[in-house]
Amino acid sequence: MKYLQPRFWPIWCFIGLIHLASLFPFRWQMKLGNLLGKLAKHIGKKRVRVAEINIRLCFPEWSDEQRRDMLDRHFESLGRAPFDFGIAAWWRDKQIERLAIIEGLDNLQEVLSRGRGAILLAGHFTTLDIAGRIMHLHTQMYPVYRKHNNPLMEEFIGGNRANICGKAISHEDMRSMYKALRDNIPLYYIPDQNFGMRYSIFVPFFAVQTATITATSRLAAKYGTPVVPIIQQRLPDYQGYRVKFEKALENFPSDDIVKDTTRINQLLEQQVRDNPADYLWVHRRFKTRPEGEKSLYDN
Repeated sequence: MKYLQPRFWPIWCFIGLIHLASLFPFRWQMKLGNLLGKLAKHIGKKRVRVAEINIRLCFPEWSDEQRRDMLDRHFESLGRAPFDFGIAAWWRDKQIERLAIIEGLDNLQEVLSRGRGAILLAGHFTTLDIAGRIMHLHTQMYPVYRKHNNPLMEEFIGGNRANICGKAISHEDMRSMYKALRDNIPLYYIPDQNFGMRYSIFVPFFAVQTATITATSRLAAKYGTPVVPIIQQRLPDYQGYRVKFEKALENFPSDDIVKDTTRINQLLEQQVRDNPADYLWVHRRFKTRPEGEKSLYDN
């Protein structure tokens, strides 16, 4: 009953519309997503501004025209994300399989044969939930995520992730992460958010000093768990998605936490360069600044 209060009604309407849209053909949903993204770009001026700043910081060599084009493409991708989530939540396995190209399963199987789990490392792309569903068709794994501030959205998003994968783990619950790795269960781990400085250090990301959590290295060191980078992409012409398990990182972790964290950022940076439109540019990735440095998001 607590979610029937009027303040939750807009969210219920949005969830209902996404559920209804999940009955539509895939191509229709993606085209609706393009329209939703254009609407979001029109009305969400604050997030547009954040995305503009992020793109400028990360691609200073681009022309204004290139950045405007990327901004348009990004908001179309962002608009598709709720429909991706609906597909991940409500479509049957066989429907998902028809949309998915999965590569590198031998890399994952080799890693799991060692019996120490795996850290499936990815960046914050708009396809993260559908990529998780596709991976779960081929392996048990638990997503690690940051809980939503809105309780109904947390119930909806976190609940669906747990329903799909059997369990979803808060990014603060290290005990559950360690237990999963002990049980040889991979973690779907996405570290590139701004978590402040409590567990972070400053290392470069696109040449910007960026507060970056060190947990990837610490998780890998606990049981000698391999880190497997995950590539996720939308296929052209509304054909579906591609997910690839790359080979596990060699000589990781090292005994140098700064070197390890820098290496993770370099890996994620290359993924973004290869697929910039789908990266989550509306997130204030550079919010936390070194002491004495002003905000990069001030007007």
